Amino acid sequence: MRALIQRVTEASVKVDGAVVGQTGPGLLILICAMAGDTEAEGQLLARKIAKLRIFTDAAGKMNRSVLDMGGSALVVSQFTLAADTRSGNRPGFSSAARPDVGEALYLQFADALRDQGLSVETGQFGANMQVGLVNDGPVTLWMDTEEWRQG
Repeated sequence: MRALIQRVTEASVKVDGAVVGQTGPGLLILICAMAGDTEAEGQLLARKIAKLRIFTDAAGKMNRSVLDMGGSALVVSQFTLAADTRSGNRPGFSSAARPDVGEALYLQFADALRDQGLSVETGQFGANMQVGLVNDGPVTLWMDTEEWRQG
């Protein structure tokens, strides 16, 4: 699975002008299930993200997790994280999981974050969404479970 994690002061996602998910201080997580991904990878990714020390402590160092600071998360599916831009000018997305598999893994990932103790809201899988955020820092991280498999 691929995730783009952003530390935010606030974030929201709208579908047809209506807010379907939002968070205050915490994380906006854009997530993409790749072909061959499993629920176990989503659980591992959720545990890692929940414990990432990317929030500042009293000394101003990134030493606290979203759990430590009582934050929440907004999880938004984004198959375009699977983009292959190696050739031509039109990205290819064939490495993304099939939509039915991608949706199941996306929802399982959100549940795995909840199992870590986070309050989690989501976007709407497959919808045309408008995502708004205030990136705090800015802090933006990329995680890919395929890199973990390769060592």
